[in-house]
Amino acid sequence: MEKTTGIEILLFLFLTGNVIAQQDPNYSQYMFNQLAINPAYAGINDVICLNGAYRNQWMNITGAPQTFIFNANAPVKPFGINSGVGLSVLSDNLGFQKNIGFNADYSYKLDLRKGKLGIGVNLGFLNSKFQATWVTPQTPESGDVLIPGTNESAFGFDLGFGVYYKNDDLYMGISTAHVLQPQIKFQKGYVQLPRQYNVLAGYRFVLPNPLIELRPSAYLETDGKLYNLTLNTNVVYNKRFWGGVSYRAGDAFIALLGVELFNGLKVGCSYDFGTSDLRHYSSGTTEIVLGYCFNVKVEKTPQKYKSVRIL
Repeated sequence: MEKTTGIEILLFLFLTGNVIAQQDPNYSQYMFNQLAINPAYAGINDVICLNGAYRNQWMNITGAPQTFIFNANAPVKPFGINSGVGLSVLSDNLGFQKNIGFNADYSYKLDLRKGKLGIGVNLGFLNSKFQATWVTPQTPESGDVLIPGTNESAFGFDLGFGVYYKNDDLYMGISTAHVLQPQIKFQKGYVQLPRQYNVLAGYRFVLPNPLIELRPSAYLETDGKLYNLTLNTNVVYNKRFWGGVSYRAGDAFIALLGVELFNGLKVGCSYDFGTSDLRHYSSGTTEIVLGYCFNVKVEKTPQKYKSVRIL
């Protein structure tokens, strides 16, 4: 019964008339995956960073979302212009829908009040596939004409903008994804990417014990109709170990743990305890993140110069 109910829930999310809506993935550990939210984050830390995240949402529900994202960003100075670049690859599987996205990011950076301001843009595309390999008791093989009878695949181009500011203690950013609200057209319908707005902010408090830091943050995402607000507080010890809790309004309480294994390599995990009606059908949501940041410095070979005046 649980599996059938789970598929019914997914069908309700996917098929609503002649339009198939598309929503961006949620990230419980958004503070460690900020390039996926805002292109202006690219290169803001003046180091090369590689990040990966895997999210298994609504476990125990057949066809529930599974998301993998990998991104990289680095500072660059083309023609002496202080900039950052980034690249993201996304795989997002939701039941019979398989999405693969690519984004290239560029950010122009400038110094501002003991911090850095990034103004960014990303360009990319999304490939969306529908696989005609599923059947439910309510949807026989000869059922709804909106359900594809054969596998289908289509592409759409995407555009996003963002602004991001950070200093030693504060970070905050605002971004817009799917600016052009592209439609990915299929034979019997289309996937719509509604414009999405993201607001992110966080702060670092150093406690009387300098080894302990408190890092609260907030993340709001909305398409103008639906709102998704997450509030978080992480406690960091010795800049290497962290743990915290989050609350996603109307959806879940979240526990987070992480560690820096050695210089630059970080591992984090989270678990969502659902509070919505879906908690009766799923066993929660898990997410794992990996990150590695490093500097690349080119050492100049010392050169000796002789003067003909002292030969």
